[in-house]
This record gives sequence, C-alpha cells and structure tokens, in this order.
Amino acid sequence: MRIVIINPNTTTAMTAVIDAAARGVARPDAEIVSVTSTMGPASIESHYDEAMAVPGIVDAIEDNPGADGYLLACFGDPGLDAAREVAGAPVLGIAEAAMHLAAPLGRGFSVVTTASRTIGRAADLVEHYGFTRSCRGIHACEIPVLELESNPEAVGIITKMCAEALAADGSDAVVLGCAGMAGFVGDIGAAVGAPVIDGVAAGVGMLTAMAAMGLRTGTRTGEFAPPPPKPYTGLLTPFARPQD
Repeated sequence: MRIVIINPNTTTAMTAVIDAAARGVARPDAEIVSVTSTMGPASIESHYDEAMAVPGIVDAIEDNPGADGYLLACFGDPGLDAAREVAGAPVLGIAEAAMHLAAPLGRGFSVVTTASRTIGRAADLVEHYGFTRSCRGIHACEIPVLELESNPEAVGIITKMCAEALAADGSDAVVLGCAGMAGFVGDIGAAVGAPVIDGVAAGVGMLTAMAAMGLRTGTRTGEFAPPPPKPYTGLLTPFARPQD
C-alpha cells in the first residue's frame, strides 16, 4: 500500500521530520511518500496561512495519484474537505487522527500546541470531530513553528507544558498540536509518564488500517464527489476542474 503524506507548508526540513515519524510506525508493506507543498506559506500559524495553503495541498494530491491514503500533516487540518473531493483515496488530517487515537486512552486528553493564536482553531476542530467531552484543555507553548527544530530549549519547554497540562486538566493523554513536534514524542512521553500522541504517526496507522480494509471516502456521488467542472479565473485558473 502507498501512503502519501503532504506537508502543507513549504519548509522541507519539516517534511523530513514528518517523514521520519511516519516511517517509524509504518507497516512493512506500506510505502511512505512524503511531499512538501510547492506553493504557500513557510509555516501555518493563522487562518490566512491555512487558506493560502489549500491550493498547494490540492496540487500535491493531483501530482501523486493512485495512493491508498493521504495525510495532511498540519494540525489545523487545512483544506481537508476539499482534499477529500479531489482524492481517490481516504484523506485524514493529523488533528483528526490524533484525537481519534487519544480518546480511548482514558477519560480525557489535553492538546499542547505552538502559539496561543491557534487555540481557537484547535477548539473548533475538537467540536467538529465530536471530542468536546474528551478534550480537557488546549495549551500553547508559544514556540513559533519554524523554531521547533532550531530552538535547543524546544523539547524541554514542550515537555514542561505537557506535564502541566496533564496536571491542570486531569487528563490521561496529550495530543501534540503541530506536525513539527513529531520528532519529540518519544522523549516527551518518557518524561511525563503518560501517552503522548503525534498526529503523523496516528494518521499513518489509521490510513494503513483503512487501506487494508479496503475503505474509501463515502460515495462518489454525495458531498465528497469530485467538484463540478467550472471555469476559474486569475491566479486560480489552473485549478479549474476539467470538463468531461
């Protein structure tokens, strides 16, 4: 089976972190293909960034056809519904996947993300995915996404925040709220003594299971059917859906 992981930002160093996390949990029969968006923001830390990342996500899916699953490696799950319309296989977002795996591990989980301005988006996703009862709190460590790898204090800061979140929320697990944190999951889990879930690993696990079961996204005639053909103008002209 072939799983395509899309880094919706344009930072190749982060794609390398994502790829390593994916390969660390992939089944032996799973081919992991990690790609970096060719257009959009260097990091995604705002609603504007998310919107500007969507064309690159669509482009990455169409440049990598025939996969058994696609994973959007940004915790805001940008463009997820649009991706499901254009992909020929299941598409998951890492926030969606991480919450699904965290919920059965105890009474509740905490989310530890990067910047406080992203807390609202994470809360929206918690509600959208039906985890309001399970999510006990969302916390920000105030480390910019692009500093996760360059800041030598990043692991310590995130670990401290995870421990504080577990105690403050009375939760049983922590969801890491950024794909750039994927390489830290082992160290943080060992330090806090509780399950720590990285959405990249969670998404790979879920997609490979779905592929093994032969599952696909709904029907191809309903909401997630391919979008109807129509002309687009300006910079988005290349993204018009082809006529039959």
